[in-house]
Amino acid sequence: MISEATLPYQRIFYGWFVVLAAFAVTFIGFGCAYTFSAFVASLQRDFGASRGSVSLVFSLAGFLYFGLGIVSGPLADRFGSRRLAVAGMILTGLGLAAASAARSLPEVYAAYGLGVGLGIGCAYVPAIGAVQRWFVRRRGFASGLAVSGIGVGTLVMPPLASLLIETLGWRGAYLALGALAIVIGGGLSLLIENDPRDRNLGPDGDLPQSGAQQRRPEGASVSEAIRSRRFISLYAACLICSFGVFVPFVHLVPYAQDHGVAPSSAVLLLGVIGVGSTAGRFFLGGLADRIGRQLSLLMMFAGMAIALAAWVISTNLWSLAAFAFVFGVFYGGWVAILPAVVMDYFGGRNVSGLIGILYTSVAFGTLIGPSTAGFAFDLSHSYTVPILASAATNIIAAIIVAVMSSLELRKKITVA
Repeated sequence: MISEATLPYQRIFYGWFVVLAAFAVTFIGFGCAYTFSAFVASLQRDFGASRGSVSLVFSLAGFLYFGLGIVSGPLADRFGSRRLAVAGMILTGLGLAAASAARSLPEVYAAYGLGVGLGIGCAYVPAIGAVQRWFVRRRGFASGLAVSGIGVGTLVMPPLASLLIETLGWRGAYLALGALAIVIGGGLSLLIENDPRDRNLGPDGDLPQSGAQQRRPEGASVSEAIRSRRFISLYAACLICSFGVFVPFVHLVPYAQDHGVAPSSAVLLLGVIGVGSTAGRFFLGGLADRIGRQLSLLMMFAGMAIALAAWVISTNLWSLAAFAFVFGVFYGGWVAILPAVVMDYFGGRNVSGLIGILYTSVAFGTLIGPSTAGFAFDLSHSYTVPILASAATNIIAAIIVAVMSSLELRKKITVA
């Protein structure tokens, strides 16, 4: 009798359930994090705080959830991704619930910054790293689907948070979001599995090759990878670009309100970023599989730079919506393609750990960029300089990737 395990093509490939679980982690985790812009006015009013000091709440959380990947990634490679993802979603929920009870801005830093930051940091890299092992031919598309949860979360969660704030107050809104994180995020994280070989499968649902059950995933060691020109270039590009990438997620809503856009309409601009981001993850992730993921990464940096440059001249609802959509497309493509590029370059042996190390670059940019933009606004009462600086950082990142690509092409020609 032929067992079900030898006929994977007769059932839904389990890799897509891993993608679904990763989608839930990114949807809930980043969706809750990117609601922060909807809370800025309430936190400023209740705590009598400046825009820069309130922005630091998001920056602290972002620093932690990207920086913690350096710990959670290797732990996932060793112990499995499911436990870390479930624990991360529970921590996120508890952090949001604790923020609802904060009585001062430092307590918000501790509750939201530490709770949400540590929670997403535990869950994000392990969930995305697990997806990479389940696919080869459709890795860019699968990775795009997994991280499209960030885009859909950015579309759905900020308007939901705004509605919750209107009906329950900002404290009740944080409590409700915390419950969603634990129930939905934690529940679906249980679907995550690390390796298709555990189900007698190969990547993409193919039958495993003979002896594949006993072999470890191939790829570079961590020390080999991080000393390579490829990794150093990727790290530098992501570090520099991330100083500007996350500025819109904190400051787009206040910027729009400063230019006369009604608060109810301004918060929808985050949803427009989410729409564009979702489109970018779906379509650009799949496109990258066909035209090359390294070239696609360069295009994402260039596209974000152009969009951010256009932001500085956008002053009404429709022009801001156009900026938000275009920026979201290229931002979504960047997030979708980056983990697949790491897998392409260094293999699956330590993919979660390497993604985690790479994301420490984004952590520093997230810590510095949005809060610096807020303090710059406090000094000048204008976002012009922060926006132009954000565009410049992405231009530099595109140049770094272009130089790396050129050097690799020259090397291939020389060897040939």
